[in-house]
Amino acid sequence: MEKKFFIFNKKVYNNFFLKERIDAGLILKGWEVKSLRLNKVTIINSYVTIYNKKIYVYNLNISPLKTVCNHIKFNSKRIKELLLKKKEIEFLQNYINNKGFTIVVIGLFWKKSWCKINLAVVKGKKKYDKRNILKKKIWNIKKVRLLKKSI
Repeated sequence: MEKKFFIFNKKVYNNFFLKERIDAGLILKGWEVKSLRLNKVTIINSYVTIYNKKIYVYNLNISPLKTVCNHIKFNSKRIKELLLKKKEIEFLQNYINNKGFTIVVIGLFWKKSWCKINLAVVKGKKKYDKRNILKKKIWNIKKVRLLKKSI
């Protein structure tokens, strides 16, 4: 079954090489779920760390709704805990211990009534990597045009 992201981080593919992908659950509060249903969230620059064998996501900003209760204090930059099995956390920890790897958020999606987060183990691209990829794309476009003209 194909995941249908309601929030997607397009910059991940431009800035990183993807190694592994994994899905995780999120521990959220009620007002956060309501905001997620209305797409009031930004995941750009969000990343994951592991501390005391628990996994947390940072910079996942969920904006509170204006219609929600006023007596609750909202913290949109609250650090959210993720739900993963021990083996999955150890698997991610092994990648983090390797030089140059980090874990970033690709997107958020709904699985039945639960909000899930899609994570990726990535390695940063250098400027020359981005240039080489752009040159390959341009060459492939030119190649297709040349083949169309010759036929």
